Amino acid sequence: MTDGPSYGFDTLQIHAGARPDPATGARQTPIYQTTAFVFRDAEHAAALFNLQEVGYIYSRLTNPTVSVLQERIATLEGGVGAVCCSSGHAAQIMALFPLMGPGKNVVVSTRLYGGTVTQFSHTIKRFGWSATFVDFDDLDAVKAAIDDNTRAVFCESIANPGGYITDLPAIAKIADAAGIPLIVDNTSATPYLCRPIEHGATLVVHSLTKYLTGNGTVTGGAVVDSGKFDWSANDKFPSLAAPEPAYHGLKFHETFGPLAFTFHGIAVGLRDLGMTLNPQAAHYTLLGTETLSLRMQKHVENAMEVATWLEKHPAVEAVTYAGLPSSPYNKRVKSICPKGAGALFTVALKGGYNACIKLVDSLEIFSHVANLGDARSLVIHSASTTHRQLTKEQQVAAGAAPNVVRFSIGIEDAADLIADLDQALARASA
Repeated sequence: MTDGPSYGFDTLQIHAGARPDPATGARQTPIYQTTAFVFRDAEHAAALFNLQEVGYIYSRLTNPTVSVLQERIATLEGGVGAVCCSSGHAAQIMALFPLMGPGKNVVVSTRLYGGTVTQFSHTIKRFGWSATFVDFDDLDAVKAAIDDNTRAVFCESIANPGGYITDLPAIAKIADAAGIPLIVDNTSATPYLCRPIEHGATLVVHSLTKYLTGNGTVTGGAVVDSGKFDWSANDKFPSLAAPEPAYHGLKFHETFGPLAFTFHGIAVGLRDLGMTLNPQAAHYTLLGTETLSLRMQKHVENAMEVATWLEKHPAVEAVTYAGLPSSPYNKRVKSICPKGAGALFTVALKGGYNACIKLVDSLEIFSHVANLGDARSLVIHSASTTHRQLTKEQQVAAGAAPNVVRFSIGIEDAADLIADLDQALARASA
């Protein structure tokens, strides 16, 4: 199909990037389970390797099934291109890879998934990179954290685990003034609830593992390029603006324009890092995207109903769901996430750490897993699991204090979820 402004989200989530298979006429995108692709002739092969022609070489770089998914995600996010990879964590490294270098830093929100905090606190140091953690509600602190060596600003649209909503336009304004890109993790919101590029984001990253796939079957990641950043405006981004030795001095931004980051992500990032998404996983995610809007509507409806009930429960100290009128982030829902505040939030229990453990062990419908965004309702005690590697101060800053449990509300009957929580809270507070 020809993607265009005349098509709505529900149409694009099914059709964007997909066309009947030219060989067989298959309507569903086939799984191209192949390692390599035959060249037409020597001249064709040379053109592909020189980046003079777009096509398929080797599935570490490009694959027809993955290409459909990349085009679909880019379209839904309003970007010019996307690169899919093996996980959300891989997507974060893929996003930073062309921007960073030894001695460079990224300014990041304190409200992030615990694994991301660990990745940015420890792992990236092995590349000679560093991260400065800042409360993104304090705009002056964000400005002050940016220095001459800062190469990006990173946050989540709806932060995991607390469901906090970031003031994306305000943060984008700060990044723009500093001449650096804003990278937004849009996993918890999905492009159905929030389109960060419309709020000034340069790049959007996803863990496809979560809502975009929606069925808990595969891991995957994506980096979406807005195509709006001028990589040649200064000398901060030589990987994109300066001659690339591996391609005989080719300059990605000069050659590919708005698609410079996307082409670099494939031709250099996937080539050298090898964080490839396999075609089977891409297929499952494509199936998931076809029902994204339907699922997200139900996720949001259930989350609102469950959070409202929990807020009134005597065993509950606080609920962080931004959809609640009591949330300090509620005022941002209409502008940042107009279709709803997502389905992820935390609950603080008056009984503390032990009550959280009892609650998790007593739930029957909710699955106790280290995941979110499934059709099933999920629960986890972050302080003892996903955020266990962090200090207590970091846990509190991330919204994962010891007396807090995280809920990912699924698409079951809300009444059944509330009944399950009722009996579990009774046991937890006994």
